[in-house]
Amino acid sequence: MVLKHNNQLPNQHFRKEWQKNVRTWFDQAGRKKARRTARVQKAARIAPRPVDGALRPAVRCPTIRYNMKLRAGRGFTLEEIKEAGLTAKYARTIGIAVDHRRRNKSQESLELNVQRLKAYQAKLIVFPLKAGKPKKGDADAAEVAAAVQHKGAVLPIAQVAAAPEARAITAEEKAKNAYMTLRYARSEKRTLGAREKRAREKAEEEANKKK
Repeated sequence: MVLKHNNQLPNQHFRKEWQKNVRTWFDQAGRKKARRTARVQKAARIAPRPVDGALRPAVRCPTIRYNMKLRAGRGFTLEEIKEAGLTAKYARTIGIAVDHRRRNKSQESLELNVQRLKAYQAKLIVFPLKAGKPKKGDADAAEVAAAVQHKGAVLPIAQVAAAPEARAITAEEKAKNAYMTLRYARSEKRTLGAREKRAREKAEEEANKKK
């Protein structure tokens, strides 16, 4: 290490109670086994429900830096639940997460999540509360017998490709000057007040001439 300037030479001695500052991980293998055992026990406890939990909506990450990315949100809005023909109370009973605080800021997000709910409902197998007395919307005995526990993410979120497809530049686009278009727009904005004043004064002069 090269030292600069007229400073005291470092001579610190970090040798007091060094055991305090050492982190060991001797139980790594044991922790790994405990986590796996807990996962297996949870899957058996919640069966035949999906291992990954409730269905989550596809939402945009906040801020300009990350908003091109889709990720799983906390829960579906009440508007999305209504558009899909469900109620919030019933949706929670069939493995759909509901967030009453979230709001839909665009029609695109609303339609995306409504389609997500409808796709989930199409694949859903609802077990009857009482085996011998199925209600409307419940699965029949054959579907119940064939049902298996879903492992992995429930309807994984796929990123929507935002980049436009490559194409040839048209003659109209070649003829257009983007720089001058921006300069004209800037000039129009800057001189708007003066142009309006001039037009107003001209109208007043013509009105006075008619009198």
